[in-house]
Amino acid sequence: MRSVLDRLYGVSGWLAAACLAVIALMVGAQLVGRIADSLMRFAGVRPYGFIVEGLAELAGYLLAASSLLALASALKAGAHIRVTMLLGALGGRARRAFELGAVGASLAFAAYMAWRMALLMVDSWRFNEVSYGLVPLPLAYPQAAMFAGLLIFAIALVDELVVVITRGRPSFAAAEETAILGKEG
Repeated sequence: MRSVLDRLYGVSGWLAAACLAVIALMVGAQLVGRIADSLMRFAGVRPYGFIVEGLAELAGYLLAASSLLALASALKAGAHIRVTMLLGALGGRARRAFELGAVGASLAFAAYMAWRMALLMVDSWRFNEVSYGLVPLPLAYPQAAMFAGLLIFAIALVDELVVVITRGRPSFAAAEETAILGKEG
């Protein structure tokens, strides 16, 4: 089961990276088109007028999907920002209780957000909602990617809750310490 979950978090992280790569490719294509138009103008030739239709809108959807798809892999890598001063001051039982409370509250919030995104996605699908920009994209598609990211994040938080209950310390704390010691050593 551990390898399946780790693979799920890894795939989610790679999908997030792919969304960012698509944004970079679209912006790069737009940039090359503008440079080509400027060179054509400079040469006295009528510019082509190359644009990537709906670039800002599509990039926004991809960025939202990327941000949410990256949550689980960032959590497991210990890359989320945490206030460790308080945790360092707490003893064993108090620290464990605090970790359980923090992971539990995060899980409740992530599960609620995933549920609400699922409802929004279903409504968008049922009513054939499309974006208002230049490219009429069905809104259920970017919402599905955002729902997937939130769902995988909630699964990662359940995983962390089980780890804290059984081992007393979240797995991402060990990843943070490894990253800190690796950078110092």
